[in-house]
Amino acid sequence: MVNRRADFHAIVNHQSRTPYLVSAWQHLVGHEYGAEEFAKATIDFVNRWDWEWVKINPRAIYYAEAWGSRYDRNDYAGFVLPKKIGAAITEPDDVRGVKELDVRDNEYFAEALAAAALIRHGLEDRAVLQTVFSPLSVLLQIADLPLYPGDDYATATLRVEDLIFNQPDVAKLALANIARTLASYARALVRPESEGGAGLDGVFYALTGTVSEGYFDAQRYLEFSEPYDRIVIDAVHRANPDAVVLLHTCRAESHPNWFDVKGVDLLQWDQYQPGNPQVDADLTAVPVAGAPYDLFTPDGDVEQVRRELAKTIALRTGKPFLLAPSCTVPTPAGDEALQALSDIRVG
Repeated sequence: MVNRRADFHAIVNHQSRTPYLVSAWQHLVGHEYGAEEFAKATIDFVNRWDWEWVKINPRAIYYAEAWGSRYDRNDYAGFVLPKKIGAAITEPDDVRGVKELDVRDNEYFAEALAAAALIRHGLEDRAVLQTVFSPLSVLLQIADLPLYPGDDYATATLRVEDLIFNQPDVAKLALANIARTLASYARALVRPESEGGAGLDGVFYALTGTVSEGYFDAQRYLEFSEPYDRIVIDAVHRANPDAVVLLHTCRAESHPNWFDVKGVDLLQWDQYQPGNPQVDADLTAVPVAGAPYDLFTPDGDVEQVRRELAKTIALRTGKPFLLAPSCTVPTPAGDEALQALSDIRVG
């Protein structure tokens, strides 16, 4: 029997004879609250399509919930995120209230840890990664500010200038508190069960679209993101030297070359967006790539999905990688498109 979990780590370490492993992820609307409910939905989704590695895709707003933002879990208003009731940050001085959290005591992080452990037990033959947003993404989310240019879901009463640029010292203290919280969370995720951890294989580290199209340019990324990203990424590797970091930088002009650095084992960017390189870019980190995520709608072009998957595989000939859509597939997604992705497995 093929050991897909071992194959995953062999690909990460540039030692695999398997050309690629296949996966996809989705917002499981209607099943995102409650550790057991969410874990069962995730396991069912993975088993239905026989994904070969797992990116846990929890509700995206649980970080903001942990710091006090409120959402209506029963009303998604036709979207993949629950409707906001109130943001924890509504004025610049609120940033001072962003403190370091105890992830074992905080109900939202505790729920996510419990779900991760259940998913680990339910999918022992596959590598499992939990999604962890960057500290900058979390701070923006707590204030309901955009996570990328053109983020129509965000309805903030503040500007980024108010939150961060006009009070950099206050913002950096909040970012440090978030980073220490996420570092503690990441350690709990990747530590072996024998050491009290969830036993996951790594984290999917989401920068979201914070560097897309100059939202945070190189200078501001280095000031307000990179030092805090490093705290979390280093925590993963110190907690478990075998754990991996898959870094995702979203949207157009997302600069994957900025993140091809020590501690980042895998890189995902949208190769179909303007200003982004193709999957055969000369990078040390192993890429995660496949077909455009927006082709996976119920009325998407399945033949185009197949063509894009074949093109990606051809560009990586002789260089093993992870095959997946360029971002989270839509909810709902087209069964034919997901089946086309599943069917392209090697074994």
